[in-house]
Amino acid sequence: MTPLPEGYGLTLDRSVRTFRGGRVLVGGSPGRIIMLTTAGADAVSSLVAGEPVSTAARRLGRRLVDAGLAHPRPPAPSGAPPLTRMGAGSVTVVVPVHNRTGALDRCLEALGRDSPVVVVDDGSDDPEGVAGVCRRHGAGLIRRAANGGPAAARNEALAEIRTGLVAFVDSDVRVTPGWIAALVPVFDDPEVGAVAPRVRPDPTPAGAVGPALRAYSEGRSSLDMGPHPGQVGPGAALRYLPAAALVVRREAVGVGFDPRLRVGEDVDLVWRMADRGWRVRYEPSVTVFHHEPSTWAGLMGRRFRYGTSAGDLSGRFPGRLTPVELRPWPTAAVALGLTGRYGGALAVMATSGSLLAYRVRRHGIPPLAALRWTSQGAGWTAVGIGRAATIVAGPVVVAMGLPRGRWRRAAAVLVLAPPLVEWWRRRPGLDPVRWVALSVVDDVAYGAGVWTGSVRARSFGPLIPAVRWSPVPVPDLHPEGARSV
Repeated sequence: MTPLPEGYGLTLDRSVRTFRGGRVLVGGSPGRIIMLTTAGADAVSSLVAGEPVSTAARRLGRRLVDAGLAHPRPPAPSGAPPLTRMGAGSVTVVVPVHNRTGALDRCLEALGRDSPVVVVDDGSDDPEGVAGVCRRHGAGLIRRAANGGPAAARNEALAEIRTGLVAFVDSDVRVTPGWIAALVPVFDDPEVGAVAPRVRPDPTPAGAVGPALRAYSEGRSSLDMGPHPGQVGPGAALRYLPAAALVVRREAVGVGFDPRLRVGEDVDLVWRMADRGWRVRYEPSVTVFHHEPSTWAGLMGRRFRYGTSAGDLSGRFPGRLTPVELRPWPTAAVALGLTGRYGGALAVMATSGSLLAYRVRRHGIPPLAALRWTSQGAGWTAVGIGRAATIVAGPVVVAMGLPRGRWRRAAAVLVLAPPLVEWWRRRPGLDPVRWVALSVVDDVAYGAGVWTGSVRARSFGPLIPAVRWSPVPVPDLHPEGARSV
C-alpha cells in the first residue's frame, strides 16, 4: 500500500468513535472496527496533529483514508504557488456549451483569466453568439458541427490538452475566486486522480425562482454532495461526483468520458477511475454555484433524466446500482415493526444488539455503544427501504393506485419517514408538509426515470434490492451513503 505523501496530516471522519485510549477505531463506510497497537495509536495522533511521522505511519494513514475513517490533509502551501507546483501543470479549464450564451457569459466572467479556458461549442444554434462570448473573455473555442452531448464535447477538448490537470466546468456553473488554487494541493498526492468542490444552487438570480422552489433546491439539490469531505467511489460513503465542476489529472482519465452516455457519464468516469486504482476526493471546503431549474417541471424533468442513467450504468457495473442494501438483522426488525409485530421487532433488535455487544466487548467497547449502533442500523435501514420503495414502487403506485388494507399504513410509513428524517436533519427553509410532499414527487420522478432507463437497457439491477449477509455487522454510520445516482 502506497503511504500518504510526506507532510500530510489526517482529519478523522465524523463517524469515527475511539475506545481504549485511541487504540480501537470504529466507523467508516461500511462500518468497521480497526484495532491499533500503542505505536499505531500514537502514529494516528501525530498525523491528526500534523506532526512529522514515519513511512509506516503514513502507510497506516492511507489505510484509514481508504477505509473512510479519515481524510487526508495536505500541508500548508509554501514556496511556489499551487498552480505552478505541478511542473507542466497549470490547469486548463474546459467548458462544454450548447446554446446558453447568457449562462456561458456569466461562467467565463467568473472563471477570469487565471487559467487557460477552452470552450467547446457542442453544435449550438447560434455559433457566432458563442464565439463572441469567447472573444470577449479571451477563451479558446472548439466548434463541433453536431450536438453530441457533454461527454463528447469534453473529450473533444481533452484530446488537445497537454497540461497536467484539467478542470471541467459546465456552462451554467459560477465558480468562486481561488477555487482551482484551493483544489490543486490535493494532487500533491500522486494517487489522486480527481477532486471536486461542493456544487450549491446559485443564489444570484433571486427574482427568477419562487421561494419554495429555491428553498427546496437549496435543501435537496442533486448536485450538492453535502458539507463533509470524503473518498468517492463504489462502496464509499460518497458514491459519485457530478462533472458540473471536476478537476482531473490528465493521465488518470485515459480516453475520457464515454460519449455514448448523455446522462451519468460523470458516474461512469469516476467508477472507472476508481476501478483502475485512482483515488477520487470530494472537498466541500471549496464551493461553486450551479444555476438550478427555474420551474418545478424543469426540476422534476432533470430528476427524471438523471434516473434514466441507472440502466446503462447497471449494465456496465453490475451490482452497484441496487436501490438498497439489506442486512438480515435490521431488515427483520424493520419488517416486523411495519407489520405491527412490535414485540418481535424489539426482540430482534435486542438479540442483535446483544450479539454485537458480545463480539466487541473484547475490544473495550461498552455494551451501550453496541445497542446504540443496533438501533441506528435499524433506523437507517427503515429510511433506506422507504426511499427505495418510493423510487422503485412509486411510479407503479401512481399508475395503479395505493395499496389497500393493512399494507396502506406500512406504505405510508415507508414513504413519509425518509423525507421527515431528512427534513429534521437538514432543517431547510421549507415547512415539513411541503418538504415531504415535494420529496415524494421528486423521488417518484427519479424512479420513473430509473424504470425507463432499466427497461431501455434491459438491465434491472437498479430495481432489485441486494442482500448483504453479515451475522453481526457494525452499522454504516454514513446515512448519506444511500444517495441515488
